[in-house]
Amino acid sequence: MDRKLEKPRGYRLRKWWPLAAAVAAVAGAVLWLAVGNHSATLRVPKEELTLSTVSRAEFKDYVRTSGQVMPIQVVQIAPEEGGIVMEKVAEEGASVRRGDVIVRLSNANLDLQILNAEAELAEKQNMLRNTQVAMEQDRLNNLTEEAQLDMDTERKRRTKEQNERLYAERLLSQEDYVQSREDWELAERKRRLVSQRLRQDSIYRSVQMDQMEDNLANMRRNVVLVRQRKEKLEVRATIDGELGLLDVELGQSIQPGMKIGQINDLRDFKIQALVDEHYIERLRQGLFATMEREGQRYTLRVRKVYPEVREGKFRVDFVFDGERPEQMRSGQTFYLNVELGQSEEAVLVPRGTFFQTTGGQWIFVLSKDGSRAYRRNIRIGRQNPRYYEVLEGLSEGEQVITSGYEAYKDYERLEIK
Repeated sequence: MDRKLEKPRGYRLRKWWPLAAAVAAVAGAVLWLAVGNHSATLRVPKEELTLSTVSRAEFKDYVRTSGQVMPIQVVQIAPEEGGIVMEKVAEEGASVRRGDVIVRLSNANLDLQILNAEAELAEKQNMLRNTQVAMEQDRLNNLTEEAQLDMDTERKRRTKEQNERLYAERLLSQEDYVQSREDWELAERKRRLVSQRLRQDSIYRSVQMDQMEDNLANMRRNVVLVRQRKEKLEVRATIDGELGLLDVELGQSIQPGMKIGQINDLRDFKIQALVDEHYIERLRQGLFATMEREGQRYTLRVRKVYPEVREGKFRVDFVFDGERPEQMRSGQTFYLNVELGQSEEAVLVPRGTFFQTTGGQWIFVLSKDGSRAYRRNIRIGRQNPRYYEVLEGLSEGEQVITSGYEAYKDYERLEIK
């Protein structure tokens, strides 16, 4: 008699294990692909890529930039006195020499100030002369008074001496003698007091005259300064050069210190360039640069580095170190190679648009047969207009992709067709 065999416990669960494992594997793969394509392979046409070979050569540490020719010095024209423009003596672009009149102004208020200053000076001069006459008259009167006192004192001295002899011979009473002696003593004291007063008056008159002379001299200087202000209504060139700008019109009102133009000093030129802020810590005064024109190379050096950064760039002034090109004109553009450091041997990668995506942190390196490219971490140091200096991650002779990575930046491996 046949007996029905029972299936082992757990049999039904073991039956579904393979299917569950397959579902889990598919779900894991889908999840991995959803998170990122780092292990996936992307097929890329070879003609869409720019392939470059890693080399080991001399790295020239320089930056290339363009700059404009400018006068070595620009002097602003700003009148010290305001007024109405009456005449434009020189025009823009004209050659001027120091002291040449550029613009003539008119100022009625200044003319009135000059007349008032001259009238006040004349009044003070008349007052001084009148005071001098009065003081001289006082001095003569004082001398006359002093002479009269001297004579009176002398007479009373003689009277006292005569009475003294008469009194000794008992021909004069004692009262008369004493009175004559007191009269002489009084006259003597008056003479001393008057002499002292006259000396004080003389000192006072001398000090007063000196003060008035000083005031008069100050007024004379004031008149001279006011007249000089009128001379400044003629705006003159302060250096030899070219009148590069003159922004005035006839009849226009000009305020003191207002910028109305500029003079370009054409004795020499400088080149002013805008450099990327990436180099602001490396560019300094004294570094050298080179430029070429008509097959000839010229040397320049950094004259000034401006610290202000605008729109990601900062200004640098270069001057010629030795010979400079002939027939230079303001506004011309030249390309400069600015040396930032000493040249030395290094592993080099040609510049490319891959850097904008990777920031120089990784790059795609081709396999030996060129059929695949693999993502590899690298470290880039300095850069110049042609190459990046590779510090770590690449070897001489390897091929890399230097074109843009935007379409496959999330892949670890590329298959090149």
